[in-house]
Amino acid sequence: MRAWRVTRLHHVAFAHQADDTPNLLADLLGLPFAGEESAEGFVERMLPVGDSHLQLLQATGPGVVGRFLERRGPGLHHIAVEVSDLEEAIADLLRRGVRMVDNAPRPGGMGTTIAFLHPEATGGLLVELVGQPLDGAAGREYPAAGRT
Repeated sequence: MRAWRVTRLHHVAFAHQADDTPNLLADLLGLPFAGEESAEGFVERMLPVGDSHLQLLQATGPGVVGRFLERRGPGLHHIAVEVSDLEEAIADLLRRGVRMVDNAPRPGGMGTTIAFLHPEATGGLLVELVGQPLDGAAGREYPAAGRT
């Protein structure tokens, strides 16, 4: 029996280039913006959807989101699941020979730590593991977008 488990869907990330995409989706779905954060080469915006979020990644320059858009165009970038124990999840997956993008937790947004599974290990889907909020805060409220 493993010592960790997936506890919920944290967010689904959509990569786009058009400046009007976030407002279009927010208006069509009737969702408010919960926050925005700039990172190297992209801006991320979160729209709360129940206990999860829709994360919108807009390329603003060279970087991971820009490369994704060049290769695939706008679309699903990754899914993120919250896990009960991120360090144990990473250790377990590495013991099982799963290819990871991150072999240790790194800072994420919303007060969390994160790690990505490599798409080659998941049949082509980029999966982000999200740890519990570091300070015990809700983490479901949006002080800053999750890092991708």
